Amino acid sequence: MMTLPLVVGVDGSDSSLQAVDWAADEAARHGLPLRLVHASLWERYEGAVPRSSPERPFERVLAEHIVASAAERAVRRHPDVKVTTDIVPEEAAETLLNEGNSASALVTGSRGRGGLRGLLLGSVGLAVAARAHCPVIVVRGDRAGLAGSHGRILLGVGDPATSEEAVRFAFREAEVRGCVLDAVRTWRCPAHETADHRGLAGEPGRRHEERASDLLDAALHDAMGDHPGVRVRSVTVEGSAHRILVRRSAAADLVIVGARRRAGHFGLQLGRIGHTLLHHAYCPVAIVPQPV
Repeated sequence: MMTLPLVVGVDGSDSSLQAVDWAADEAARHGLPLRLVHASLWERYEGAVPRSSPERPFERVLAEHIVASAAERAVRRHPDVKVTTDIVPEEAAETLLNEGNSASALVTGSRGRGGLRGLLLGSVGLAVAARAHCPVIVVRGDRAGLAGSHGRILLGVGDPATSEEAVRFAFREAEVRGCVLDAVRTWRCPAHETADHRGLAGEPGRRHEERASDLLDAALHDAMGDHPGVRVRSVTVEGSAHRILVRRSAAADLVIVGARRRAGHFGLQLGRIGHTLLHHAYCPVAIVPQPV
C-alpha cells in the first residue's frame, strides 16, 4: 500500500519555513515522506526568454533556490525523512488543492511571502483550509505551541456530521505523540428557555449540558476503543465554541476541528469556529474535512 506524503507549500517566507520545520517533525513522527511544493507563475510572465536560451528566468532561479533551501532545512532537521520537491507553474492555492488529492495532509504557513503584517492569515492558507478534501494544518501560534512543548492535543467536538474524521485524526495524533487528548464540546442554553422558566433556572441548562455530554461520549466511543492507550480528558463547557477553543489553544500543541465538505460545492466551506482558530489560535490548527 502506497504511503501518501505530507505536502508543504513553500514560498521562502519565514512563515513557510516554520511550516517546513513543523512538517518535518510530523513526517518523522508518522513515518511519512515529505513533499515540498512551490507554486510560481513565472512561466506566464517570463515569455520574453526563449526556451532554448541558456539564460534561466530569474523567477525560475528563485523558485529553485526556495525549494532547495527548504529541502536542505528539512533533511538537516530529520535526516531519515524522505524529502522530494516540485515547482509547479500555477497559482498557489489551486496547486495545493490539487496536491491534496494525493496527500495525507497539507501544511501551510500562516502568512505568505510579501504578506501584509496586519493580515492574520494569508489568502492561500485560508482558501486551502476551506476547500481541501484532506486535512490541512496551518502552522501558527506562539513559541510554546510551535515547539509542541505542552504535551496536549485539543479537539473541538462539534456535530456528528462534521466530527467523525476529526476525532480519528486527533486520536492518531495524540497516540503517536504520546500526549493527552483534551476533547471539548461546548453548549449554550437559549435565552428564551431561561426567560420562560425563571423558577427553574437551572433545569434548561442541565438538559443542554447533559445532551452535550452524551453527544461527546458518543463521538469519542469508537476511537477510544481503537486507541486504548490514549489518555483522554473530555469536558463540556458552556459558552461560544470559537472563544473557548481559542483560549484553550494556549495550552495545546495542536488544535483540531472538523469541517463539512459538500460534493459539488466550490465556495469556501469553513465555519466560524475554524475561521476564528485559523486567525487567532495560539498553536497550529488542523482542519479535518468530513465528506458529505
